Order: sequence, then structure tokens, then C-alpha cells
Amino acid sequence: MEEANFVLLWKEQYEKIDQSLVINKQLLKEVITQKAEFALRSLIRFKTRGIIIAIIYLILLGLVLFYAISHYSSAANYFIVSIGAIFLINIKALYDYIKHLIWTNNIDYNGSITEIQEKLTKLQVSILQHSRFMVLQFPLWTTFYLSDKWFPYSVSWGYIVFQFFLTASFTYLAYWLYKNQTPENANKKWVKTLIEGSGGKSVMKAIAFYKDIENFKQL
Repeated sequence: MEEANFVLLWKEQYEKIDQSLVINKQLLKEVITQKAEFALRSLIRFKTRGIIIAIIYLILLGLVLFYAISHYSSAANYFIVSIGAIFLINIKALYDYIKHLIWTNNIDYNGSITEIQEKLTKLQVSILQHSRFMVLQFPLWTTFYLSDKWFPYSVSWGYIVFQFFLTASFTYLAYWLYKNQTPENANKKWVKTLIEGSGGKSVMKAIAFYKDIENFKQL
């Protein structure tokens, strides 16, 4: 009889512990959700500001480009090609900002943790790809001011060599950054810095918060 009572008592205590773990897990999820939502609010503000700035920037670039094309001269070829490419790259940037804003607003914090983590990871990868793509405009800022009225015919060899190395170095920098900004290198400090500059810091925080739940499950 005493042995049966002991088993019953042990079972009751086990059920209480199990219930306590379930409650603690739910409370932890609620706290993590609040932290993640708060962290991602800054991303929403960042992307909203970015959209406004990008629209203004594209309007200015578009006006300048329209003027150069409507008053076309071969002297403006470097300018038209360079600014035209920069314009297209920044259209992609605007698209990315709008996409990221929509994705962030569509996260259902009441859904499963796995689904939330998948959406955050997808958002982080997309921000990395955005940062990676934006570096392609670097070399174009070294050529937009050139004109075939004076380059290369009316300048010294010294300037030609300088211009070549300037454009070549920025081209290599863009290539190197594009090649090395990958998910595999996401934990490197310089990659994190670039991702954070594109709004990825908030996503990193949210992902870290949800990892706490995974760690709790393993206890």
C-alpha cells in the first residue's frame, strides 16, 4: 500500500513538473515574441525611411538622366551609362526595401516558432543578398564624370593610368565584396557590419531571441 501511494505521489509530482515546464515555455515564448516584435519595429522604421529616401533619390537620378538623354551629346556617354546603371541598381534596392517591409509586417507571431524562425532566416538572407547587390554600383561612381571630349585624348598619361587604377580597384572591391558576402560568411564581423547597414541588425536580434527557446527545449 505504501509503495502504491509512493508511486501515485511521484506521478502527481511528475505531472506538476511537466505542467510547470509547459507554462514556463509558454511564458518564455510570450516574452521572446514581445522582444522580437520590438526589435523588428526598428526594422520597419528603417525600411520605411529607406523607401522614402530611395524614391526621392530615384526621382533626382531620373530627372538628371532624362535631361542628359533629351539633350544628348556623345560627351555624356559615360554619364548616361554610369548613372543609368546606378539608377537600375537602386530600383532593385527600392524593390528590396518594399519586399522586406511587407515580409516583416506579415510575420505571424502567434504561429509556430519554427515558422517564425524560417521567415526571419529568409528575411536575413534577402537582406544579405540586397547588401551584396548594392556594391555593384561602386565602379560606376568612378566613371560618371568622364567625357569623350577630354578623356582620354586631352589628358596626360598619368591621369589615364590613375583613372584606370581607380576604376579597376573599385571594380575589384565590388567583385570581392559580392563574392564574399555569403550566408557562410554571415558571422564574420565585416559581413555583419554590412548587413547591419542594410537593416539586418534587428533581424539578427530577433533570431537570437528565438534561439533562447530552442536552448530551453534542450534543458
